[in-house]
Amino acid sequence: MSDLPFTPADPALSERLAACLDVEGKIPRALDALGPVAGRDVVLVDGEGGRLARLLEAVGGRVRSVSRPGSPARLDAADGSADLVIGCWSVFRAPSPEEIAEADRVLRPDGRLLVVHDYGRDDVSHLRGELPEYGTWSRRDGWYLSNGFRVRVIHCFWTFGSADEADVFLSDAFGTVGCQVSATLTRPRLSYNVAVYHRTRGGAGAPA
Repeated sequence: MSDLPFTPADPALSERLAACLDVEGKIPRALDALGPVAGRDVVLVDGEGGRLARLLEAVGGRVRSVSRPGSPARLDAADGSADLVIGCWSVFRAPSPEEIAEADRVLRPDGRLLVVHDYGRDDVSHLRGELPEYGTWSRRDGWYLSNGFRVRVIHCFWTFGSADEADVFLSDAFGTVGCQVSATLTRPRLSYNVAVYHRTRGGAGAPA
């Protein structure tokens, strides 16, 4: 699901996570800065009807949401029809050369591919255990940076209305480890670092 870093089993928990995730809107602002989004044709992968699609439209993007690529990878978009292809969390999970080639097919010659994944080194990473996005993906010799991408790290938060609200959500969503992380918080929010891997069609990583 493009709007969330993971999908809880309980739909109610998904709604609560969506309500607290990046309330400051740093992720869509970063995507616009790296695209840009305004006035451009945007293919958003796996984000149909979601909050991110609405936010990208609000800054002036002409957004078309498509389902995640199947096997073999195939996006429901014509050759050279997009200025931007954007995927968040559920797609372009390294290594993903077939998906990247498919994005290049859809992009115009100077089009941009923007990929959002968790970066780690934050409170949220203590909840989710060891994941490749917390280590190997962001290394200089990792798959993304070895394949024409650059990375911008966005310092976001999961923000709750109160300490009690944070404690209840973390307990419901993550059990014992959620209670342990909640006990370390001094404010009703968790630090959450997001990586935006970005490249121009064909592999050039600018802008930095």
